[in-house]
Amino acid sequence: MQDPLGKIYKDIGRDEPYHQLVEEFYNGVERDPVLRPLYPQDLTESKRHLSLFLIQRTGGHGTYSQERGHPRMRGRHMPFKIGVAERDAWLVNMNDALYKVEEFAAHRAVLNEFFIEFATFLINQPV
Repeated sequence: MQDPLGKIYKDIGRDEPYHQLVEEFYNGVERDPVLRPLYPQDLTESKRHLSLFLIQRTGGHGTYSQERGHPRMRGRHMPFKIGVAERDAWLVNMNDALYKVEEFAAHRAVLNEFFIEFATFLINQPV
């Protein structure tokens, strides 16, 4: 069985739409009272890490792992209290960003499914 997520980068073919997606996402985070407290004041590294992770996860270059090792996303997010409210806020902001970057239009369903599963996986607080 093929991984439809792992073929997206090949179709898009470049990094810039990912950087645009992440920029749009963090524009939402800046205004989100649930999410903003979870992030550092300077979002530069957070933006870079998310861009590189998404590029790698969708079949692009492996710079994320080359620089940071195995993604270990659950472990990396353990210091932050992530519950249903945080997951839902993250999904709203990512979904809004996804619809602002036309290059992802053909891949929105696959990406939305991935984002829902991924954000739910990161919940580390009792429901």
